[in-house]
Amino acid sequence: MNSTQIIILIATYFGVLMLISYLTGKNDSNDTFFKAGKQSPWYIVAFGMIGASLSGVTFISVPGMIGGQEFAYMQGVFGFFVGYLFILFILLPIYYRLNVTSIYQYLEQRFGNISYKTGAFFFILSRVTGASFRLFLVALAMQYIVFEELGVPFWVTVVISIVLIWVYTKRGGIKTIVWTDTLQTLTMLTAVGVGIYLINDKMDWSYIEALQSDAFAEKSRIFFFDDPNSITYFWKYFIGGIFIAIAMTGLDQDMMQKNLTCKNKLESQKNMFSMATLLVIVNFAFLSLGALLFIYADSFGVDIPVLDGRTRTDLLFPEIAMNQGLGKPLAITFIIGLIAAAYSSADSALTSLTTSFSVDFLNIEKRPFEEQKPLRKKVHIGVSLVLIIVVIVFNYLDGNVVGNLFKFATLTYGPLLGLFAFGILTKYNIKDKYAWVVAIMSIILSFLITSLPESIIGEYKFHWEILPINGLITFIGLLLIRKK
Repeated sequence: MNSTQIIILIATYFGVLMLISYLTGKNDSNDTFFKAGKQSPWYIVAFGMIGASLSGVTFISVPGMIGGQEFAYMQGVFGFFVGYLFILFILLPIYYRLNVTSIYQYLEQRFGNISYKTGAFFFILSRVTGASFRLFLVALAMQYIVFEELGVPFWVTVVISIVLIWVYTKRGGIKTIVWTDTLQTLTMLTAVGVGIYLINDKMDWSYIEALQSDAFAEKSRIFFFDDPNSITYFWKYFIGGIFIAIAMTGLDQDMMQKNLTCKNKLESQKNMFSMATLLVIVNFAFLSLGALLFIYADSFGVDIPVLDGRTRTDLLFPEIAMNQGLGKPLAITFIIGLIAAAYSSADSALTSLTTSFSVDFLNIEKRPFEEQKPLRKKVHIGVSLVLIIVVIVFNYLDGNVVGNLFKFATLTYGPLLGLFAFGILTKYNIKDKYAWVVAIMSIILSFLITSLPESIIGEYKFHWEILPINGLITFIGLLLIRKK
């Protein structure tokens, strides 16, 4: 496909999103923007949340992880499932009982205003960086495929992407996103299915034959129990995955805001269980695609792409889809899936960040009614500008995007994990004014632990297990400032 065709495809897809925005955004109220009137069908929310959970990280980078980790990521996915069960049985009943708009309002009711603001601040920090990492990855792929050839600077690609997202979310907010996420999930999964089918066809395999092949077996080892020092060690991935799911879904306004649009607690729990089950299947499909991409590259001499002098396994999928003669069906579905991956995480992040800042810091619900909507719209624009700046900054960072994303998340989500765990598991109250100090110290100590020299920890490599360690440090810190 040439650049003109790709741009037409992007414009067409954006037109569909605008149509959904028009149909869902007729009621431009804050209740619609923040809660969708609590009328979202649970099965639509569940399917759409798959796309939001996957995003560009899974669509591009997870298949690229096969070269270094085989199927080790599935160990974390199994941990995700356990974590989702905790959300289903523990967190969702709390949120529905308190009838919150922002889930961090729980901290205000449990501990006080400073704890509340601390939790909301770390969500905003975590979500800005997380959404930016994801959007950066997809913008990078778009730059590689089309805009580099046209001489368009990377920063312009980023600005265009976020402006388009702002346009279709500015009226309907979360109500629009529930439905656009459904479309985006469908397009991503279609792209993966077409990719698997066409690569297998080129290799003269059925999907079952591919799974049974020696080449697939060499790249599809799931369980790693042999080296506790390695980042692929089972218990690091599995236990870390449990806490990643609890923190990055259950304690994340972005993900929980969708759950809270369901009519009641039971429907929200149906949504969470369905999503948890489907995500196990879908992640295996993404990793299968990744194995097939590397097998195809080995078989037909496809080099790993290099961009800005750096080898990018993240770009193997776009390279094969766009430049290796597998036909327009794969190229078209890949482009649409890539756009969906860009929008599925960034649009909901933009809405949830707008919600959190408006509710948690500006107390929008307590302001005069006539001030609320204009204030929300200003915050929406401000958050868009912040995302643009952060994504551009990430272009200057080295390293694997998935690794960077989860490494940062283990630090910033740790205080949230500790605060909520202390509130749920104990009956103690705390000296609220010191909550932010505990959170900051927890991050500093966790970072220092991960930076210990080899002379102390040997060849041990920290992975997702730093998140529960971080949460435990916060928990202990809160115990030290409990009221007697």
